[in-house]
Amino acid sequence: MKSSYELLAPVGDFKNLYAAVEAGADAVYFGIKEFNMRASAKNFDVRDLKKVRRICNESPRKPKMYLTLNTVVYDGELKKLEKVVRAVKGKVDAIICWDLSVIELCKKYGIPFHVSTQASVSNVVVAKFYKNLGAERIVLARELNLKQIEKVSKVIGVECFCHGAMCVAVSGRCFTSQFVHGLSANRGQCAQPCRRAWEIKDDAGNKLKLVNNRVMSAKDLCTLPFIEEMKRAGISSFKIEGRNRSPEYVYAVVSEYRKALDKRLSRSEIVEGIARLKRVYNRGFSSGFYLRMPTADDFSFSENGEQEERKEFVGRVGRYWPKAGAASVTMLAGRLKVGDEVYLISKDAPIQRVVVRSIEFRGDGVKVAKKGQEVGVDFGVVVRRGDDVYLIRKS
Repeated sequence: MKSSYELLAPVGDFKNLYAAVEAGADAVYFGIKEFNMRASAKNFDVRDLKKVRRICNESPRKPKMYLTLNTVVYDGELKKLEKVVRAVKGKVDAIICWDLSVIELCKKYGIPFHVSTQASVSNVVVAKFYKNLGAERIVLARELNLKQIEKVSKVIGVECFCHGAMCVAVSGRCFTSQFVHGLSANRGQCAQPCRRAWEIKDDAGNKLKLVNNRVMSAKDLCTLPFIEEMKRAGISSFKIEGRNRSPEYVYAVVSEYRKALDKRLSRSEIVEGIARLKRVYNRGFSSGFYLRMPTADDFSFSENGEQEERKEFVGRVGRYWPKAGAASVTMLAGRLKVGDEVYLISKDAPIQRVVVRSIEFRGDGVKVAKKGQEVGVDFGVVVRRGDDVYLIRKS
């Protein structure tokens, strides 16, 4: 039975789209080349939207498509903006925005719109204002707790983040990257200087010793332990952050929250789910503002993430023989052993996590494949020419 709650997944490219759809997303959100808050993601082109729709419609859930146009917009860009909005009419289910110029264009062309978290909507009065403008939904400010969210949810449909990275500026509007690197976070170009180690010193050169010198690097949000409380708060759409994350990240996170939205998880199921979430990229987990005000414990100590697994590219599939159930793999790096777990990542198919069953080299069975060899591998699943093979290593 389909859940009454929408699970909204991040999609930065086609690999992530396949991962999100396969894992059970009810909707996907993505950007095109302009006007979105993840300029560094691969993003899509307007010409890609037909293919995105086809992939979504081929899934049993037929996920909806939401386009993000949520950056600051300047006068010199208004004509280009209107051209984009006009071009996507009928190709997406809604536009996520907050700049009133985008809202006016959505109304002009009859495109449903959701108000972005960039608008920092934090109270009932503002929610009513956007509802009167024609908004179908609001992505609330990330500083709100569950009681505050419940009040707004009685006015308009509410979308809230349930998992993923959190900015030290919480709902955005950060200028650190712009001041330090000339790259504006409000234009989707954030260089993330907040994730670095910092030191504090005064004009006399005295330095303050910090227990954690990553004083601006927030842990990732994880709401799996209190997802039932979020449901009771009236949240209708649960949003996962991560348009710059990998396909295995999207697949893993969507899969876990799909289970949580479809049924009430037991305590042991929650523990197991969090363990699986820790496999993929994370900076440690926090409850954000939902249950209490964040403290020093909600800042990350990690430099390169705290994920318990990492993937290492080792080769690429050249051919696949269905009758034999084997693929030829050109080893381009590292080593691959029988019994290794790998990711098979395709440009046009869902990600697969499998175990290497057997390896042949020059007609003989071997235990290890090495860089430079072309080997036959039985992965136990159907693979495609061009699939990338990644060895899964414990961190």
